Amino acid sequence: MIIRNEQDVTRSVLEVMERTADPRLREIMVSLIEHLHGFIRDVELTEKEFRAATELLNDIGQQKTDTHNEMVLMAGSLGVSSLVCLLNNGNNGQTETSQSMLGPFWRLNSPNTENGESIVRSETPGARIFVDLSYVDTEGSPLEGVEVDVWHASTVGLYESQDPTQTDMNLRGKFITDETGRVWFSSIKPSGYPIPTDGVVGKLLAAQSRHPFRPAHLHALAFKEGFKTLISQIFSDDDEKLDTDAQFGVTEALIARYERHDEPYSAEPSINAPWYTLNCTLVMEHGKAELPQPPIK
Repeated sequence: MIIRNEQDVTRSVLEVMERTADPRLREIMVSLIEHLHGFIRDVELTEKEFRAATELLNDIGQQKTDTHNEMVLMAGSLGVSSLVCLLNNGNNGQTETSQSMLGPFWRLNSPNTENGESIVRSETPGARIFVDLSYVDTEGSPLEGVEVDVWHASTVGLYESQDPTQTDMNLRGKFITDETGRVWFSSIKPSGYPIPTDGVVGKLLAAQSRHPFRPAHLHALAFKEGFKTLISQIFSDDDEKLDTDAQFGVTEALIARYERHDEPYSAEPSINAPWYTLNCTLVMEHGKAELPQPPIK
């Protein structure tokens, strides 16, 4: 089509998109063009703003490394990750779900760890926590043989992939549920932390006068054939930033009690008070078991 005016641009592009052979790809591309062109008209995007936007997208791609994924971080900062998660789980967003976004720090091949062991693999300050996770199906029956991959940040707010002072795979481990559907382990109590702000996401937060903090949480990825892979962020109920998570990831179903204990820990006197316990039950939905692409190596 020879372009005569701005309306012809959209008509011409949509005509090409409609020729896409794959029906799902066609549906996505047609809708994308309608919304993208509509957005440009709605905000009356200037040429200068367009050039700045393309530079920002270039910067996001260039900032990806083996230990950092700026695009995943941006998706969370815009609420996209959380929205996609909630629309695809919990009866298509109609009910509560134990599912949450993957986040930018999951790695493959966490060390296989026996139930009851610690995932603290190098000297890491912090109060001791004993975690007990139970996995059930939608009918409430316990699920045996679930592979549960757990990871969390240290008390200085860094995952081990960001922090050269931590040994490789510190605060990470992979467990198998027993016949009661449980895994249990010890670690240090996770703390809240700021997301990286030295890239495009940091510029966005600064421009909007937003803080970069995430409330304290533990990640758990559960895999079992016959069930949809369950990714959960389990948040501490006493964190002051639950309402203002920079990644919009806090859901009511995944706020749990990190119970504080101030008495001595009788089973191991060397553990100083306070120490904590976390008990949480997570629901896996029937579906196809697929592992996501790791955002970092």
